[in-house]
Amino acid sequence: MRIMLLLLIVSFSFAINLQKPMIYKGDEDLKGWVVSEKLDGIRAYWDGKELKTRKGKKIFAPKWFLKNFPKFELDGELWSKRSDFENIQSIVMDKTPSAKWETLTYNIFEVPHQKGDFYIRLKKAKDWFEKYPNRNIQIIKQIKIKNKTHLNNYLEEIISKKGEGVIIKNPHTKYISGRNSNILKVKKFKDMEGEVIKINISKKTDILKSLTIKLQDGTIFNLGTGFSKEERISPPKIGSVVTFKYYGLTKNGKPKFASFLHIRKD
Repeated sequence: MRIMLLLLIVSFSFAINLQKPMIYKGDEDLKGWVVSEKLDGIRAYWDGKELKTRKGKKIFAPKWFLKNFPKFELDGELWSKRSDFENIQSIVMDKTPSAKWETLTYNIFEVPHQKGDFYIRLKKAKDWFEKYPNRNIQIIKQIKIKNKTHLNNYLEEIISKKGEGVIIKNPHTKYISGRNSNILKVKKFKDMEGEVIKINISKKTDILKSLTIKLQDGTIFNLGTGFSKEERISPPKIGSVVTFKYYGLTKNGKPKFASFLHIRKD
C-alpha cells in the first residue's frame, strides 16, 4: 500500500512557481521599463534537464529540438505563429513527438533564479546560445518604452497583426517568483452578448460552475469565469442575455478567455 501511494505521489505533476504577470491598469510609472509581444503559445519551463508545462507536466520534445540546451533554467514560449494556439497545443502535448516540432521555436523571455537584473539574466541565455547554437531558439526582443503613447501604439500594432497583447517589465529588478507588480500583462478585450441556455451547477459545492451560452450565430460555449460569489449562488436565469468580455476567437469561432461582465436588463 505504501509503495502504491509513493508511486502516485511521484507520478503526480505539480504546478511550478514561475514568474507571473499582473494586469496593467494604466496609471503605473513605466520609466525605464521594456515591452515585448505576448506570444499565444504554450509556456515551457526548462529545468536544466527537460521541458515542462507551467503545471509541471513533462513536455516530450524531440532530442534534436533540445540540442545544446544549458544546465541552468530557462522560461519561454513554444510558438509557431500568431493565431495558431490550437495547433501549437496539439503538437506540444503529444507524448509521441512528431515532425511538426520543426514548425516550433522556443522563445525565451526569462532566465529564472539567476543573479542580477533582467538584462543580466537574459544576457546569460544570449551568450550561451551564441557559443552553443540551436536554430530552434529565439530570444524575445525587448523594446524600451518611451512613454505611454509609445506603449499604446505598439499594442495596437500587435493587435492589428492578430497578436494577443504585450508584456511590460521593470528590467532593473532581481528575479521574483509568483505574481508581482514589476511585470504586467497588457491586452485589449472586446465584449459580446449571448443567451443563457443552461446553468451548470457544481456537484461538490452546489453553486454555479458555468453557464452554457448561445451566441447570435448559433455558437455554443461554456462561460465559467468573472462571476462574484453572489452571482455563483444566485446565477443568471435561463433565457437571460449576458454580456461578457473576450480576447479574440478560436478557429472554431468560440470566444477566447471569456469572462462574465453583467446581465443585460434593457
